[in-house]
Amino acid sequence: MTLSVLGGLVLLGGCGALVAVTVSHAPKPQTLPVTEAPQDKAPGKDAPSEEPVVEEGSPEADVKVTKCVVDSLTTWPAADVEIVNHGDSKATYVVNVEFLDGSGTRLGEGLAATDTLAVGQKAKEQAQGLVKVPGKVTCKVSRVTRYPTN
Repeated sequence: MTLSVLGGLVLLGGCGALVAVTVSHAPKPQTLPVTEAPQDKAPGKDAPSEEPVVEEGSPEADVKVTKCVVDSLTTWPAADVEIVNHGDSKATYVVNVEFLDGSGTRLGEGLAATDTLAVGQKAKEQAQGLVKVPGKVTCKVSRVTRYPTN
């Protein structure tokens, strides 16, 4: 049992080192905050009067939340995101998703990523939160980072 735990820790440490090396050698990213996110509105709540503007060709224009749920067993939130590379070259995407309660208070966050997505290619990924939430949540893409890849 101890060896299994130690083996798992070594594997996680190796993955962390790989991510650190990859990020430190990656080209300068294009990062812009995202202000739009699909939200489930309860009856009687006012919807925003206008949708936030997302610049065409920007990294955030390539990402949308397609599903926002709380697991009934773990009570952890998760967001399914769809990433479509509308750029002019292959790209790696890192998507930050915030999980918000009904009043807009941030409860936690999760990450979704995909590597070497070809131009026009679509990927479906999941951002998993690791904090227990008391009820329904809203999922909001807070940042999209797009790295050009070869």
